[in-house]
Amino acid sequence: MSDQKRVLVTGAGGFIGHHLVTYLKGKGYWVRGVDVKSPEFEATKADEFELLDLRRWDNCLQATRGVDQVYALAADMGGMGFISAHHAQILHNNALINLHTLEAARLNAVSRYLYTSSACIYPEHLQEEANVVPLKEEDAYPAAPQDAYGWEKLISERLCMHYYEDYGMETRTVRFHNIFGPLGTWEGGREKAPAAMCRKIAMSHITGDPVIEVWGDGEQTRSFCYVDDCVEGIYRLMQSDFRDPLNLGQDRMISINELVDMVAGAAGVDVTRRHIDGPQGVRGRNSDNTLLREVLDWEPRISLEDGLARTYRWISEQVMAKYGKRELAEV
Repeated sequence: MSDQKRVLVTGAGGFIGHHLVTYLKGKGYWVRGVDVKSPEFEATKADEFELLDLRRWDNCLQATRGVDQVYALAADMGGMGFISAHHAQILHNNALINLHTLEAARLNAVSRYLYTSSACIYPEHLQEEANVVPLKEEDAYPAAPQDAYGWEKLISERLCMHYYEDYGMETRTVRFHNIFGPLGTWEGGREKAPAAMCRKIAMSHITGDPVIEVWGDGEQTRSFCYVDDCVEGIYRLMQSDFRDPLNLGQDRMISINELVDMVAGAAGVDVTRRHIDGPQGVRGRNSDNTLLREVLDWEPRISLEDGLARTYRWISEQVMAKYGKRELAEV
């Protein structure tokens, strides 16, 4: 036990954090998970799981005690509907979480710290067209993120950089590009686009109503990365010697309309899109994975079709378990 590396995963009750705990346990690590909530859809595999609000300094000291490495995933966030309507809450809560956790890790002599940033840090003016040029890491500056979520992420990236420069703490920074998969939020307003589309199409299958609502004209573009690839990429970056921010995502760009069609194909149903007003975020975004391939000699491998099929199966089971009998009785 004395030779077993001890790690902390913050945000371990959330979607990516929960998957990362499972991955690290499979690698033989002793894992402490911390979050304000337990995982919603299955029990954690963490050796310890503590319910702690990391906006509080004392809780961050408690969370980071006695560990060698920290994977910092804790954040107040959600899909575009949420982050476009809660700027003050997001900036306040996430700034407290990241300022306190990083300093507590330093005081507790954590040797290595991985911070999870986001593609939301990139300037909005580079993402105004649907057929956008893929974003390279150096495109982050001059800085002009779209919203409070992106600004806070960028500031925390800078903080990690300075903690290495000033204190010698080994920090790693990953920029996520639209991670999706099973065991994540699929309703309630915080879900991301792939989960929302899976839910809508599963409900359509139950009710027999083929109409699927899409925010905007559906021609806005994104790339989407399956969660199994995401956690492997996180782990590979943590083991590397690379200290600068690094994109982590697929580099295959599709429109939201195409996403709807792919999910419908996975479900084996025909749907009709109805376009409505709603927050859309930037017009287009894609990941440039050139540096990812150079640094890690690796890139995400699970196809979008395969990942969406896995995700739809899981979400359709959740929808049927929660709504199926009721909806069928009403039809």
